[in-house]
Amino acid sequence: MSENSSIHHESTVVEEDTPRKGGLDGYFKISQRGSSVRQEVVAGLTTFLAMVYSVIVVPSMLGAAGFNQGSVFIATCLVAAFGSLLMGLWANLPMAIGCAISLTAFTAFSLVLGQGISIPVALGAVFLMGLVFTAITVTGVRQWILTNLPFGVAHGTGIGIGLFLLLIAANGVGLVVQNPHDGLPVALGEFTSLPVLMSIIGLAAIFGLEKRQVPGGILLVIIAISIFGLIFDPNVTYQGLFAMPSFGGEGESLLGTMDIMGALNPVVIPSVLALVMTAIFDATGTIRAVAGQAKLLDKDGQIIDGGKALTSDSVSSIFAGFVGGAPAAVYIESAAGTAAGGKTGLTATVVGGLFILLLFLSPLSYLVPAYATAPALMYVGLLMMSNVSKLDMSDSVDALSGLMCAVFIVLTGNIVTGIMLGFGSLVIGRVVSGEAKRLNAGTVIIAIVLVAFYAGGWAI
Repeated sequence: MSENSSIHHESTVVEEDTPRKGGLDGYFKISQRGSSVRQEVVAGLTTFLAMVYSVIVVPSMLGAAGFNQGSVFIATCLVAAFGSLLMGLWANLPMAIGCAISLTAFTAFSLVLGQGISIPVALGAVFLMGLVFTAITVTGVRQWILTNLPFGVAHGTGIGIGLFLLLIAANGVGLVVQNPHDGLPVALGEFTSLPVLMSIIGLAAIFGLEKRQVPGGILLVIIAISIFGLIFDPNVTYQGLFAMPSFGGEGESLLGTMDIMGALNPVVIPSVLALVMTAIFDATGTIRAVAGQAKLLDKDGQIIDGGKALTSDSVSSIFAGFVGGAPAAVYIESAAGTAAGGKTGLTATVVGGLFILLLFLSPLSYLVPAYATAPALMYVGLLMMSNVSKLDMSDSVDALSGLMCAVFIVLTGNIVTGIMLGFGSLVIGRVVSGEAKRLNAGTVIIAIVLVAFYAGGWAI
């Protein structure tokens, strides 16, 4: 039996032949997937609020490497708008795309500051990465990888991403901090601080609202905490409503400044390949996890319109290199929207439209503090951890390899590292247990490639 065959048994939402409706409902198959226009719009707004921090974090990271922050702000909004609209209008899936934080950090701190690569060459590397990433996608290599994700590792990725999201959100508000003393690396933060208290209260409120099935409960909590912060937190201030977008002064615009020939330099090529490999498994794992959480899988356990989803995020990286942003990927925060009921591309389309508006309403982004969105992200993280119940413990090698993948995503702070260890332990475990016949060639090849990628020192 092939390693991924048991994936067919998980619960799915299948596209059934139901009467077609016109307008938004017909185009996005809203009723067909058991949703409503209102539910999709609320989900889109929820996802947007959960990931809007990127327009502050990405320019800050790239700014530290010498990029013009005004130009990067524009690029970040454009990449999120382009990618999310492509995902929504073409792939019809509720997944939002933006500049990936991990790949942004690599671009800023490894490529530019670490290796001394110029900004145009770094953008050329991002553009090339997008081209290679898209080629791998359209030739079916990425779909082949997705198809060969073993049952345990597939669910382990979802569990690990959930834990990772929980840790990121908790750390962002100071609930969990770096341990200043000897011992384990993390410790409880200042429990009585406003961000920590509001995050915990907000998370508990989401539990209650979702239990009562209050429509838009997650979004209501984000809005309520933001209003509370505006009234009682001096750090949350109204800084205006409207601001014209600016690409920076003369000579500071990043639009079309990429140096592709410079990125083809043998010194830069390994960095391009590292970006590609990381994006393949990081973004692919995220797409699989979000689709699984939203139950947007067909009868064979594969993502509905998965090929379009994979192409949407790879093409977005090409666009990112052109406009002066960091490599793009589906955001884990998309799961906040699917938890709020998003099931179609209308969710992603709303996100894309809001990022276009943000180009002109940038001051409003400062009205949503981190502790307003942290409860939503922690809630989604906890939901994604429910994938533990889908592991088949009667097949201990597969299940424990999935758990190893999950745990090391969090312990190393890297999705690809967890996937690599999950694949490696599965292959070795099958061989040692005398179950080598249960492995398929795809699983073994992926495991070897991933281990070689890490052993060669190319991993980000």
